[in-house]
Amino acid sequence: MKDYIEERAMEIANYIIDEKATVRQTAKKFGVSKSTVHKDVTERILQIDPSLAHEVRKVLDVNKSERHIRGGLATREKYLHQHSQDLMTGNAS
Repeated sequence: MKDYIEERAMEIANYIIDEKATVRQTAKKFGVSKSTVHKDVTERILQIDPSLAHEVRKVLDVNKSERHIRGGLATREKYLHQHSQDLMTGNAS
């Protein structure tokens, strides 16, 4: 495996662990796709450092279990914002 790919995989894994970051947040931070982040932390890091891979897996599992809650909060926020805009413009029903 190329050195820069291994280095990126290590940086991504450490970032996810340190920041408790999601795959989406990590992809944005590193300027790579979600698929790349996922491959780095599930396949590549396992070959480089299995114990680090285990730590990343724990964070990803927590994120996955909370995903529906974050999605619901984002939707709630969207509609609250939309409603406040409607009130300001006089379009409220």
